Amino acid sequence: MNKLARTLGFGDITLLVIGSVIGSGIFLVPGTVLTQVGGDIGPALLVWFAGGALSLLGALTYGELSASHPHAGGLYVYIRDCFGPLLAFLFGWTLFFAISGGTIATLAVAFGDNLGQSIELSAVAKKIIALAVIAVLTAVNVYGTRESANLQNVTAAIKIGSILVMSAALLWFGNNLTGSGKVWPAEVNSSLASGFGLAMISVLWAYEGWQYATYSAGETIDAQRTFPRAFLIGLAALVFIYLLANVAYLAALGPAEVARSASPAAAAVGVIAGPTAAKLLAIAIAISIFGAANATVLTASRVYYAMAVDGVFFHRLAEVHPRFGTPAFAVIAGSSWAAALAMLGDFNQLLTYVVFAGWIFYGIGAATLFVYRRRIPESDRPYSVPGYPLTPALFILSAAALVVNTVWVNVKTQALYTAIAVGIILLGLPAYFFWRRGAEKK
Repeated sequence: MNKLARTLGFGDITLLVIGSVIGSGIFLVPGTVLTQVGGDIGPALLVWFAGGALSLLGALTYGELSASHPHAGGLYVYIRDCFGPLLAFLFGWTLFFAISGGTIATLAVAFGDNLGQSIELSAVAKKIIALAVIAVLTAVNVYGTRESANLQNVTAAIKIGSILVMSAALLWFGNNLTGSGKVWPAEVNSSLASGFGLAMISVLWAYEGWQYATYSAGETIDAQRTFPRAFLIGLAALVFIYLLANVAYLAALGPAEVARSASPAAAAVGVIAGPTAAKLLAIAIAISIFGAANATVLTASRVYYAMAVDGVFFHRLAEVHPRFGTPAFAVIAGSSWAAALAMLGDFNQLLTYVVFAGWIFYGIGAATLFVYRRRIPESDRPYSVPGYPLTPALFILSAAALVVNTVWVNVKTQALYTAIAVGIILLGLPAYFFWRRGAEKK
């Protein structure tokens, strides 16, 4: 047995899209976003809406790609087919060493940090907890795709329900929205524009993860119909949930307190319902983080599997476990590197590391749609992205702007991590030719 079985349905993919995205971002970064746009409510909510709209443009684009080419590896396959094996390898290489590894590590570190708000934990204890999270998720994903999907569905349902209940309570009992400060700034200037762009980095990290569903296309039932619907419903739900949560935080705390808080969700619940409820929220956040990390382990390993099948990665990663039916070695390899990253970096450093590297390839992936459109007659496409060519073009331009803005900002403040991201991509060049030469000899 060396082929992955199709076992994921529409509900699984929809909850995978939502669960991959909702991790710790919506609970932690609203205060940062509000500060970056000058403390005014209107621009802050607009950033969250714009981030969701941008993600939706990408999701609609990827919906056509996934429906037309439902193969394990998703984005890796699209880039390989349209722009060649080298660029596809650089994506997979960067996914392994930065994007996916960094995401899992970031979430595992955030899990330990969040737990530390409920019980006193030393720095060493937090690291041990982060490693334990990665170990448990590795075991589940090795054991079975269906089991991992079931875990994903349960955690996604819990996190969605928790946010909705929390938001309803904060809106009902909070009274800080009326007369709580300016809604819009007196003027739109370059400072606001710069802050808006900077805030988009944090917001897009909070929306990060919907792309991962494409990696599991080779295990999806009726992918031609499943992916377009799952992406549309999933992203629409996320925009609603995120805007609702932000308004709820403002209702409970007011703009000034939200801007000052490192964890607005916990602060808002603490003010409205007391410390006991805040501890319960911490548990819900931990479950949310756990589910997002599980989604990344489940999906990203399929890219490593596809690379190995192509002969440009460790050959053992192409093996499907004869009993469990999972790419077990690919799962273990990705998790091992994520564990190493979790030991090295903190939450904020890893955030920059992941967002910068990821959006380079998300834009490239969307550009493959133009190539496929030239090759494939319209009659052979099971789904066509609405608004073509404007929809994918806007997403590509926005992705490019985000990357440029990230480099411009972080080259001054976190140049080391920007250099690490670029260095990892470039290190893939000799690695590719090494594996390619080995494959040709065989």
